[in-house]
Amino acid sequence: MASLAHPRSRTGLVVIQPLKRRHCAECRGGPLSLLVVEDGAPRCLDCADLGHLVFLPRGDTALTRRSREESVLSAVVVRLNRRQARYERQGVLVEEAALARAEQRCLADAEARRRRRVRDAARRAAEDLRFAGAFAAEIRRLFPGCPAERARAIAAHASVRGSGRIGRTATGRALSEGAVTSAVAASVRHVDTPYDRLLMSGVPRREARRRIAAGVEEVLRGWRVAGVEVG
Repeated sequence: MASLAHPRSRTGLVVIQPLKRRHCAECRGGPLSLLVVEDGAPRCLDCADLGHLVFLPRGDTALTRRSREESVLSAVVVRLNRRQARYERQGVLVEEAALARAEQRCLADAEARRRRRVRDAARRAAEDLRFAGAFAAEIRRLFPGCPAERARAIAAHASVRGSGRIGRTATGRALSEGAVTSAVAASVRHVDTPYDRLLMSGVPRREARRRIAAGVEEVLRGWRVAGVEVG
């Protein structure tokens, strides 16, 4: 304990979690789970006038910071890491009322963050709905023969946030003709041809695409004609 011979450091009062059995040099109580070194001798928290404080383990940075802000008296709790030959912080001792106030502040922040997440989620959902609608409208413009319900399904699938699908790419967000056509062709490939069954039967992807290419183009050609809904 020589490196902490005085109970103050740059961070204020220091309390030690001893590795060995220690007894208070003043009241002879012990063994001590926490102690303060005064004049080279261990003192229990009561004898060091810190017995009214409560222990807050490390881990919640915001709660620790606010507890120390709210507490008139506080102490850093450390324990010796023999392998590293240094004392490591384990938490803090703070006034119980201060900890309660800090917890209330953190709860208020957590509720504010929750409400913000709800608002952000609602905003993103509205944006996604508008974009999917615009994507579906562009499908219908390029492929007027595509059934409206199918166009909406294609748009919804292609524009799922975080999916990495064509609707979320830069060209997809810009509603480029190439991106929209790619999304429609992908849907036709999986829904209107035996492409998926070919893959499941072991046919290589490129060969499977070659086999169903004419079928995909036939559907797309039909959908490009206004007033002719195919599928």
